[in-house]
Amino acid sequence: MADLMKTGSSRADRPLSFQVQDHVIPTGKEEEWRFTPLDRMADFFTEKATGKPPRVEVRGEATLEKVGRSDPRLGKVGVPEDRTGALAWESFQDAYIVTIAENSQPEAEIEIDVIGTGEADVAALHLLIVAEPAAQATVILNHTGDARVAEGVEIEVAENAHLTFVTNQEWADTARHTSSNRIRLDRNATLKHIVVSLGGDLIRVTTSVDFQAEGAEVDLLGAYYVTSGQHIEHRLFVDHSVPNCVSNAAYKGALQGDNAHSVWIGDVLIRPEAEGTDTYEMNRNLVLTAGPRADSVPNLEIETGEIAGAGHASATGRFDEEQLFYLRSRGINEVDARRLVVYGFFAELIGQIGVESVSRRLMSAIEAELETLAEFHD
Repeated sequence: MADLMKTGSSRADRPLSFQVQDHVIPTGKEEEWRFTPLDRMADFFTEKATGKPPRVEVRGEATLEKVGRSDPRLGKVGVPEDRTGALAWESFQDAYIVTIAENSQPEAEIEIDVIGTGEADVAALHLLIVAEPAAQATVILNHTGDARVAEGVEIEVAENAHLTFVTNQEWADTARHTSSNRIRLDRNATLKHIVVSLGGDLIRVTTSVDFQAEGAEVDLLGAYYVTSGQHIEHRLFVDHSVPNCVSNAAYKGALQGDNAHSVWIGDVLIRPEAEGTDTYEMNRNLVLTAGPRADSVPNLEIETGEIAGAGHASATGRFDEEQLFYLRSRGINEVDARRLVVYGFFAELIGQIGVESVSRRLMSAIEAELETLAEFHD
């Protein structure tokens, strides 16, 4: 496959290649790596991932195939944009293809379980999710157990298909995981792409969206809860290259404990030919204790004036003391008051997710983390 190496100041000019050797080993000075603790993932920058891949299981009404890397359907959705994405591509031996058949509407959610077995070496994993024309489905990709994984996920949403895709990171505390989510949307296709990052020592999810034809829409939603010592990083790139498409991004995260670190980068490019584009991106961070750090950088590149709308917002703050005062003045103790503020912070986003099992899992995880919040305020 041809490499697409580029240089320049635009996000669209980032280097793209399937080959590891075309991506330099990061030093931390590069824009795409400046917030990442590189010392904690040095083994992700090797030439080859040699670890045993996690176990993969699938449940639901979909066709699952385990194929070799020579399968011609692979590698058609986007190109890796960093060294870990290329590592995932060059190192996998077998890939998993999940296909939702044309015009089908599975009643139950399709779940893909990636289960780490404690492998000490970095392993590569590759998945392709295909929603054929006019298909409608929800696919949930769960990550659990302990592992070190460089993952590539291709998501293809065909004409008039409607897909909800959830990637859920609930790894063990010592797991480290990079994931390159590459998305292609055809005419009048819609995708709700949801990232829930809760567990793991280091999580780095990059998501790139390519519109193929008019009328496509994507909602990029994310929720994360970062605790002491964790690094959770999300990077988005939405490339509006055709007219009359819609993108919305909304990510929210809470942080507590020493050296809890979140990173959110949202890049949206509206090319000259993408007239009628409507886009908005938002990131909110709620800092619950002393010690965390949240980096949030929204970017918009607009190369045409003929758009329906474009905007972005970012905010990081501590508890609203007025809300706390109001709740405490009505007899609610401080710990419970803080819980209510956190629930309120996430409530709107959880409503947007629209997948009951995912919402329940997220609320349960938030509740578990809030149980430890009291120790920071004793």
